[in-house]
Amino acid sequence: MRLVKVAVACVNQTPFAWDENFAHLKMAVEHARAEGATLLCLPELAITGYGCEDAFFMDGLQDTAFEQLEQLAAMTHGMAVSVGLPVYHEKALYNAAALLADGQIVGFAAKQFLAGDGIHYEPRWFKAWPAGEVDVLERTQPDGSIKRYPIGDLLFDLGDVRVGFEICEDAWVANRPGTDLSLRGADILCNPSASHFAFDKFTVRQRFVIEGSRAYGVAYLYANLMGNEAGRIIYDGGGMIASGGELLARGRRFSFHDVELSTAIIDIDGNRREQARRGSHRPRHDAEDQVIEFPFVWPARKPEQPQKIALSWEDRASVREEEFARAVALGLWDYLRKSRAQGYVVSLSGGADSAACAVLVALAVQMAFAELGPGGVRQHLPTCRRLAEIIERGGGATEAVGALLACAYQPTENSGPVTRNAAEQVAKAVGSEFHIIDIDAQYKQYIKSLETALGRKLSWEQDDIALQNIQARVRSPSIWMLANLKGAVLITTSNRSEAAVGYATMDGDTSGGLAPLGGIDKTYLRQWLVWMETKGPVGHEPVAALRFINQQQPTAELRPAAQNKGVAQTDEADLMPYDFLEAVEDSSIRDKHTPLQVLQELLPRYPQHSPVQIAQWIERFFRLWCRNQWKRERLAPAFHLDDRNVDPRSWCRFPIVSGNFERELAELRSYVASGAADR
Repeated sequence: MRLVKVAVACVNQTPFAWDENFAHLKMAVEHARAEGATLLCLPELAITGYGCEDAFFMDGLQDTAFEQLEQLAAMTHGMAVSVGLPVYHEKALYNAAALLADGQIVGFAAKQFLAGDGIHYEPRWFKAWPAGEVDVLERTQPDGSIKRYPIGDLLFDLGDVRVGFEICEDAWVANRPGTDLSLRGADILCNPSASHFAFDKFTVRQRFVIEGSRAYGVAYLYANLMGNEAGRIIYDGGGMIASGGELLARGRRFSFHDVELSTAIIDIDGNRREQARRGSHRPRHDAEDQVIEFPFVWPARKPEQPQKIALSWEDRASVREEEFARAVALGLWDYLRKSRAQGYVVSLSGGADSAACAVLVALAVQMAFAELGPGGVRQHLPTCRRLAEIIERGGGATEAVGALLACAYQPTENSGPVTRNAAEQVAKAVGSEFHIIDIDAQYKQYIKSLETALGRKLSWEQDDIALQNIQARVRSPSIWMLANLKGAVLITTSNRSEAAVGYATMDGDTSGGLAPLGGIDKTYLRQWLVWMETKGPVGHEPVAALRFINQQQPTAELRPAAQNKGVAQTDEADLMPYDFLEAVEDSSIRDKHTPLQVLQELLPRYPQHSPVQIAQWIERFFRLWCRNQWKRERLAPAFHLDDRNVDPRSWCRFPIVSGNFERELAELRSYVASGAADR
């Protein structure tokens, strides 16, 4: 029985943060060695960081990455370690995984399938390595000599244990390289990944890890990046080790630590026997030139009682609510520390979006204290003066929220006591600093100045949009000034539903440097706030004060009730029901349907509405979508949370000016007028 202790490490990296990144990789190697692991798998592009973008083409970046690879190799005596980095070879750049062992660089496996959809642009920087091809990488040394390393579609034979690679996207395609590697005798498959968080995605990952280990008769090691690496994308970690169709280890997701290590003992001979028993297994013996042999001694190991995978929040019924809370909280925490800001500022309107932003910032601080402790928090935010003072005098998470989060309610004459009280109650509940900045005088002064310039009175009947927008814009200078005074990041509170139809005022409520809700729809957000009011994440208290938010209808609160038929202004009256808006968005933007196709899809789903009303809402959506692409181009960076994002810089591209679907909308109107929608 040949038993091998293996490890995967998820690390929190940052583009160009050379010293910090290397320290995390070194820590991972040291932790794995301390745990008795002989083979360690580290994530994709872990040396440079995944999000270097066009800087991947910098010679200096490539050279520094290779220098650090050599330094890391020197730490691997008695161990084998795989780690990702960009490798330049024969006038092309490749996304590669290096295998290090006993102090040496053994060779490089290159990624065969590049991620080029949605948020991914790998083909812009890297070339896909052809299956079955191998070559020799040459590196000139300072003394003029040349070192040569094998590179390509390789299998590494380390002391009669064969190690192969599927690099991230390689495992997500139908003809994944693992199939061929298993036929060539692979015992262990390493998957160094940079797989971003999206709802329900972890289940898919876990499935291909476990099924890959069973179908290929191997041990499968999956290592992922962790944290908000470069601004928009959140990596959830969640390293896994499976063998023979059984999950042996599963690392924590959304950890605030810099390194998360998972280990397990695998039975090499047991997997080989299982493959030998299968009649379907047809080994290849014609690919030995793709096998790199390296003398390596695996230490003898006695059997150990396998540890059961501990239950966690992922085993609760409300996984999506937990994922959203933990993903955005981690994203906010990492953005704060990596931007070296002094905190966050939120313009609290008394509505759902701004309340959610305040709660999520507070959660970020609370989760950081819970995981890292005061010392770890201070280490992560060494430049935050107010936080350092609080920790020095023994303060905890509650005081820290007050130091890192400032909120302000900015009323005009159209603001009501309900939203004012809701804003104040939420700010008090999360422990933030709270201000009331009355902007009514500035709002009225702008109106007076324009009336003087135009030589006429402005009225709600004639100037509705302008009078609404100026209120939102007048709020911007004060809240920006507060953020500047504090050296803080101003949060844009707009959600994805608003971004889709431009229901936000540029340079008003869209002001800010980060939009944590830009990737989530309003309907889900309201559901999440109810969950936060009554349950909350595991280990954290719910925010009961959110009842003041949840009992309201969403409102911009910019138009007097007297100008709104005597009733308060609401978002859904201005637009359409939010659940319907999101259904149209899914059908038209995600699924690429024409207006008529959207109508035909939604008619049976919304029998409570007439075909005429449904068609009117669909036309309104398409017109607003086309008209407001320029707004989506200007919105602050948003966290990517699923494949329904409308951020043109990270998911959904659309022309700023277009034909506005005029022909398609005419077809929609004609269809409804003919009575076909009633049949």
